[in-house]
Amino acid sequence: MDISVVVPLYNEEESLPELAGWIAKVMDENKFSYEIIFIDDGSTDSSFHVIRQLSKQNPNIKAIRFSRNYGKSPALHKGFEKAEGDVVITMDADLQDSPDEIPELYRMITEDGYDLVSGWKKKRYDPLSKTIPTKLFNATARKVSGIKNLHDFNCGLKAYRKPVIKNIEVYGDMHRYIPYLAKNAGFSRIGEKEVRHQARKYGHTKFGLDRFVNGYLDLGTLWFQTKFGVKPMHIFGLLGSFMFFIGFVAVLTVIILKLVSLGSDTYHFYLTKSVYFYLSLASMIMGLQFFLTGFMGELIIRNSTERNVYKIAETL
Repeated sequence: MDISVVVPLYNEEESLPELAGWIAKVMDENKFSYEIIFIDDGSTDSSFHVIRQLSKQNPNIKAIRFSRNYGKSPALHKGFEKAEGDVVITMDADLQDSPDEIPELYRMITEDGYDLVSGWKKKRYDPLSKTIPTKLFNATARKVSGIKNLHDFNCGLKAYRKPVIKNIEVYGDMHRYIPYLAKNAGFSRIGEKEVRHQARKYGHTKFGLDRFVNGYLDLGTLWFQTKFGVKPMHIFGLLGSFMFFIGFVAVLTVIILKLVSLGSDTYHFYLTKSVYFYLSLASMIMGLQFFLTGFMGELIIRNSTERNVYKIAETL
């Protein structure tokens, strides 16, 4: 199979017929063998009913319906599991991504040798409340990830070689950082294509301030996991050892000063009445706790289980 198109969606019943027809038209014109995989993320409208009717008209349409809303990353994860195409295309279901971009994205993967090609919506039709946070987010993501050539990490329109999506784990809200995940997995040939952005035709945007804030928190999580995720002892053990050493030296200093002051009027000052003594003890205790945190982290990693476990209500 040439192409798998993975489409995560939530309450997009109005746009689905037009999107499915548009994708099929592009595929037929270019003589691609293909599948369209819709992942219904617990929609509360009739989205899955619409998909069921579309699948009767087009046997290339497949679908998964979650029993409740889990988020875009879980939807992509299940779509990637199911995808069989040599090239996997992801796009949003709101018709803001154009299926006409698919042939060129496919060519960049198969002929130019990219592992991943991300779309860049240079000219956007979103409100300032979305575009300004997006620019700030992308600037930070470029700095942290080291992928300097990407302008839009979170663009839903992307193309991948099949081995990429089979060797990365998308969980939580990490769909924003798939290029970063791919780079960390050894797929460093990452390209970008300027794509056309269309104004939303139906429904309303799901973007909110909470997604912007969560994006930064997830970026910090991903950076930490990249640096210390496999060996948490490298950060917690080092920090704990340093704090324990500082506390030990401080306690030793206070005790020595007490011994030196024996018989003087300041006999009780350096130990029983000195705040530094208790701060030193606190530093030693915190250092020990950090060290044990690193040790527990090592044990958890060695015995971790699958994170992406979701309840599937129906599969087409």
